Amino acid sequence: MKRIIALAFLLSLISNSFAEEEKGNDKEVPEAKQYVTEHSARIGGRNLQYTVTAGTMLMKNDKDEPIALMGFTAYVAKGGNKKERPIMFAYNGGPGSASIWLHMGILGPQRAVVTDAGFTTNGPYKRVLNEYSIIDEVDLVMIDPVGTGFAKPVGEGKGEDFWGVDQDIKSVSEFIVQYLTENARWASPKYVLGESYGGIRTGGVAYYLLTNHMVALNGVILVSPFMEMATGFAGMGIDLPHVLHLPTFAATARYHGALHPHPEDLRAFMNEVRDFAYNEYSPALLLGSKLPDAQRQAVLAKLSQYTGLSEDYWDKANLRINTGRFVKELMRNTGTTTGRIDSRFSGHMINRVGETMEYDPMLSAIGPGFLASFMDYYQNDLEVTDVGNYAVFGNVGDWDWRHAQPDLGGFKSPFPNTSIDLTYAMKQNPSMRVLMQQGYYDLATPHLATEYYIEHMDLPDELRDNITLEYYEAGHMMYIHEPSMVKFKEDLARFVNGG
Repeated sequence: MKRIIALAFLLSLISNSFAEEEKGNDKEVPEAKQYVTEHSARIGGRNLQYTVTAGTMLMKNDKDEPIALMGFTAYVAKGGNKKERPIMFAYNGGPGSASIWLHMGILGPQRAVVTDAGFTTNGPYKRVLNEYSIIDEVDLVMIDPVGTGFAKPVGEGKGEDFWGVDQDIKSVSEFIVQYLTENARWASPKYVLGESYGGIRTGGVAYYLLTNHMVALNGVILVSPFMEMATGFAGMGIDLPHVLHLPTFAATARYHGALHPHPEDLRAFMNEVRDFAYNEYSPALLLGSKLPDAQRQAVLAKLSQYTGLSEDYWDKANLRINTGRFVKELMRNTGTTTGRIDSRFSGHMINRVGETMEYDPMLSAIGPGFLASFMDYYQNDLEVTDVGNYAVFGNVGDWDWRHAQPDLGGFKSPFPNTSIDLTYAMKQNPSMRVLMQQGYYDLATPHLATEYYIEHMDLPDELRDNITLEYYEAGHMMYIHEPSMVKFKEDLARFVNGG
């Protein structure tokens, strides 16, 4: 009897174990939800009728297993020939940023009203018809990658499947291909626009789409692009970022009245500082301890002249100051720190004796207005009822920065550089054009770094002519500055129309 009871108990354990295993494998997958509404607006001098689809799209792996819900908002004009009308896919960067900034700042038909270079932190928050939207020229799909907005891993998907340079390029590319298929847009002219880290993403996406899915883009738009890890962060023991940041330090000091005498012409001043950065500052850094004293003193004098910081401060920093220290030191005597994303912004210091910035005034100034306007628009105009928690900056875990550059034979470089991917894509798709849009007051992705990307792409002259660089007297999100907003739309519309 005891043996029978023991056997029954063992069978019960085995049965329960199989049941638990089966239950564990049967993962509940949330349903993709899409909300469709009809709208009309007068944009670009045209009366436009269009359909908006907002929500998520279910993505699957090669085994047809659900892995993610990708977030998107699509604007599609009514009437006309869809095969001839361009379609543009757009996103922000981060990594881990939702597309709210481009969406409510310049591309979409509604625009958040914020104070340029000032704080907009108190309601009631306002939004207006965006007369500078691009939807009069193209159908627009705003993408929220996995981990941002309402997008998330589901089913067999895990965060690490999406949260890395190459994983992100793959998932965004496959969303674009799936959207083209589900909406019968394969014949349409195709554009991809990325801002900030969206530069790294877009360089990779242009090449991945071409080589893995035979999708040839008509054009790529890079807004304030970050494309090479080695250029982006001063203070990592690499001298190049210090050189590339210097003109933006100078532009910032000029803007805040820290230079005496005050340079009147911004562009002429930027050319002057650029020449110094390349021809005097860079060689001085390269020499290290072998730099002669007389040459060091000459460089220190000009660093102080161009940035408003003392020679003594530059000397104690061994000629190398990172962004956090610059924005803290520039107006320390007034207890004010400038912005990094847009250095025209300024705010009260939290710690006047600190060595680096504690917050970015630009983000604090406009962030609440952008999110409030977006949520109001999504719920009231687009009638999205299941909004959940919209992740403006998502938790994307420990980002895998390794990238299998096409010139490294499969080796994954820990310092990603997708300007190489973009170069390969341009050589294999020689009709593809590139527009880069860059602000002078951008300390997150400095304008000299953008010039550096272009100048170091290994392209024949006829393909280099396919690249256009436009400058704006604003910061990273140049489109919150109204004159730049007007120019942004003009430049973008001209580009997609072949100009």
